[in-house]
Amino acid sequence: MGSLESGITVNKRESGERWGRHPLLQRNRSRSFLLKRFSYIQWICSVAVFFFFVVLFQMFLPNLVVNDKSDKPPPPPRKELLPPDMLVFKERGVLSFGNDVRLEQTKLLMSFHRDDAHTSGFNTTVLQRFGFRKPKLALVFADLLADPEQMKMVTVSKALQEIGYAIEVYSLADGPAHGIWQQMGVPVTVLGSNHSSSCLIDWLSYDGVIVSSLEARSMFTCFMQEPFKSLPLVWAINDETLAVRSRQYKSAGHTDLLTDWKRIFSRASVVVFHNYLLPILYSEFDAGNFYVIPGSPKEAWKAKNLDFPPKDDFVISIVGSQFLYKGQWLEHALLLEALRPLFPSHNSESYNSHLKIIVLGGESASNYSVAIETISQNLTYPKDAVKHVSVAGNVDKILESSGLVIYGSFLEEQSFPEILMKAMALGKPIVAPDLLNIKKHVDDRVSGYLFPKENLKVLSQIVREVITEGKISPLAQNIGLMGKTAVKNMMALETIEGYATLLENILKFSSEVASPKDVQTIPPKLRKGWSWDLFEAFLNESPNNRTARSYEFIANVEGHWNQTPGDSTKHRVVNDDSFVYEIWEGERYLQTVNSKKRQEDEELKGRASQDHVTWEEVYKSAKRADRSRNDLHERDEGELERTGQPLCIYEPYFGEGTWSFLHKYPLYRGVGMSVKGRRPGMDDIDASSRLPLFNNPYYRDALGDFGAFFAISNKIDRLHRNAWIGFQSWRATARKESLSEIAENALLSAIKTRKHGDALYFWVRMDKDPRNPLQKPFWSFCDSINAGNCRFAYNETLKKMYSVKNLNSLPPMPEDGDTWSVMQSWVLPTRSFVEFVMFSRMFVDSLDAQMYEEHHRTNRCYLSLTKDKQCYSRVLELLVNVWAYHSARRIVYVDPITGSMEEQHKQKDRRGKMWVDWFGNTTLKTMDEDLAEEADSDRRVGHWLWPMTGEVVWRGSLEKERQRKNVEKEEQKKRSKDKLNRMRRKSHRQKAIGKYIKPPPENANVTTLLNADA
Repeated sequence: MGSLESGITVNKRESGERWGRHPLLQRNRSRSFLLKRFSYIQWICSVAVFFFFVVLFQMFLPNLVVNDKSDKPPPPPRKELLPPDMLVFKERGVLSFGNDVRLEQTKLLMSFHRDDAHTSGFNTTVLQRFGFRKPKLALVFADLLADPEQMKMVTVSKALQEIGYAIEVYSLADGPAHGIWQQMGVPVTVLGSNHSSSCLIDWLSYDGVIVSSLEARSMFTCFMQEPFKSLPLVWAINDETLAVRSRQYKSAGHTDLLTDWKRIFSRASVVVFHNYLLPILYSEFDAGNFYVIPGSPKEAWKAKNLDFPPKDDFVISIVGSQFLYKGQWLEHALLLEALRPLFPSHNSESYNSHLKIIVLGGESASNYSVAIETISQNLTYPKDAVKHVSVAGNVDKILESSGLVIYGSFLEEQSFPEILMKAMALGKPIVAPDLLNIKKHVDDRVSGYLFPKENLKVLSQIVREVITEGKISPLAQNIGLMGKTAVKNMMALETIEGYATLLENILKFSSEVASPKDVQTIPPKLRKGWSWDLFEAFLNESPNNRTARSYEFIANVEGHWNQTPGDSTKHRVVNDDSFVYEIWEGERYLQTVNSKKRQEDEELKGRASQDHVTWEEVYKSAKRADRSRNDLHERDEGELERTGQPLCIYEPYFGEGTWSFLHKYPLYRGVGMSVKGRRPGMDDIDASSRLPLFNNPYYRDALGDFGAFFAISNKIDRLHRNAWIGFQSWRATARKESLSEIAENALLSAIKTRKHGDALYFWVRMDKDPRNPLQKPFWSFCDSINAGNCRFAYNETLKKMYSVKNLNSLPPMPEDGDTWSVMQSWVLPTRSFVEFVMFSRMFVDSLDAQMYEEHHRTNRCYLSLTKDKQCYSRVLELLVNVWAYHSARRIVYVDPITGSMEEQHKQKDRRGKMWVDWFGNTTLKTMDEDLAEEADSDRRVGHWLWPMTGEVVWRGSLEKERQRKNVEKEEQKKRSKDKLNRMRRKSHRQKAIGKYIKPPPENANVTTLLNADA
């Protein structure tokens, strides 16, 4: 799409010279050839020479037809008989009418269909769509004010409901439109601005989100966090406020704010604009996701509240395209030449007619006004009869004061010109060339006048019919009123079809979701117009200035952004206390130094006073310290509180977006499936540190919350010391199906008294799951959420797991009126949980062996209709029911509100239906030991998941471990003995070389020597 880098095709001779007609785009715009090449006086002379040939040029204008896009075959080329002077302008490109200015949305459209060209690698499977529930959309608004944009979304939503969508509305502020949505049967939730940045909604329960207006920016805080980053999101931007302000960010040094806005724009799957000018204005933020769906009731709504006093003069306004191109001045000249017969020949100085012509458009610089004035003088217009006004002026005021509006652009635009919609909404008769997008909405001489762009004589004739005796004719007045009626619902069909087509392309529905119906099935009453009837009560009220509100919001964002810690320190006031602070800092430094020195002196003194011991005693004391080091670890308050309770419930989560749904008291403990996005200050478990498998994003996504079972069970004695263990999905809390305090106490009481023995307690029912509105039985529901291949997956997995060639039936899951567990929210005895994980590891390994190669390469598997990273998770979500039923565990439902309990699928009714031999502990333990022995022998080559999901333990490995420890122990003893021997040898004192003789006194030296001689 919509990347503006490659989306606009430009004529080679005009590359870089075309820009949108808007004040923001006029700074670096290239000017026409005449304005560039000649000085002011030369330009005047050239125009005078040029208009010498204007009449002759009129004869050859039909030969200049450009880029006709109709299906008719192109006419044979004719030789252009232009005068020599005109050939110069033709070669320079001055006569171009800008027909190549187009915004092609090819890049985005190609990305929409890229995933469709796929052929499944599983030839034996057929993917099915069941359509048990409607596709769900969330609409997010900044407020619920009654304005044109709210009317547009109401109209689109009514059409989307007709083709099968279920819609819910969220708003940061309440407003009058709240009742309109409720009248349509749409649930409305007012979040409040205080909670806009926190994730209070499970957005994963929706297939897509539409955010309307810039003021809903704060909601992107949640959408940019996991696990909501990949949710399809459409952002509708309706004004140019941010585009205006963003041009000042670089010069003001607000590059961080600009970068933050770019991040938000890049998060949206598609950014939708209602005209083709806004994508150019917002090109600074283009991430290749811009898309245009033309149409808005804004002009018709605004016209109802405009009231200008009547004028004495009859004004003809010449308007044009929202884009500027080099041939625009020529179009104005030709139109003025066609309108010249309205002014009879006379002395221009004494002319006092009330007929005026205003050329609305062109450049805002004064030189274009001079150009229009010069053209009018050369055409002998009376003085002050023709005036140029740029679009930067008050367009509404000028159009309201006009008696006739002429569209003077020959540019084939991609949608109906908005300025014509303004004129028609004001009830002004319009005259326009018969361009494709104009003929589509304007009927000639019914809602407006059309003339061939190749023949301006028709324009002169039409104008003479419209204006009679200096006033507009009654017929033209009626045509203006018809145009006002027609514009009231103009472009509604294009808007509805545009949103329906866009959603059809970007939303990828799971297999239990019904596909929307074709947009052509919408009743004509809803397709042909806006929902004026629902907003009739608000049309006469004073309009809300949405632009002013947008500027106020942008200013608040800028003010909040400027109040950063870095900026606040720059403007901190320095007072007289700074000197006292420096003295205090110096004193604290001296105290710290003295304290360290005193501590060192005490340690040296203590070491000097210690009794000397042997090296053997030092070695033994060091070994005792090493052995006791691991037993002296600290425990936080939460761990100490959990030690004395019989149950701990773990809550797996991934990303900061889930934090609002996690519990914070000791009965619960979080399990972070990724190192990133863990809750600060909480004793949550890091799944990747307990099991390195989850450092691999592929398995972290494929297994989902089921991976937490493997992480907790790996060396479970070091982590979990409670008799019972439970798990609860954060999505159950988001759906308000988590355990209440009453239910928690009832569950703890049942566990302590062993009311149901070895039982599986669960509290999220399958028959009330939003994915199962028809309350289908177990295997039918499993098929519906797995593209119709759940039974096939279980069959193939169990065959591979148990090494069975033919498995004619699946483990029966009876349809006895009871229900099953979903969303991984249940409680088991810890010993039974270890057994379940032992079964699950083998099941997941066999499932992975079927799908890994293709799913790892393409993100596709036969359990999903589209690319899906969490391919295994929906099959594994129901696995605990199969294991609990066929391993003869009691299954008990706990009401999450009242705590009342009801046993499901009673054991006495299961006799003869359970596959106890397949799911018994003895069978599973034998299979587990066989796999462990194979893993220990390193006989298997290639990818194998089972050893990476937990411990590898069997009798042989235990014996090997025992032998290894004995060898290490003997080696350690030998090293210790050698070390002691070395120390003993070093500790033996060296024999004295000789005796020390004390020297005699000085006066006895002679006597000593004599005695020695004797």
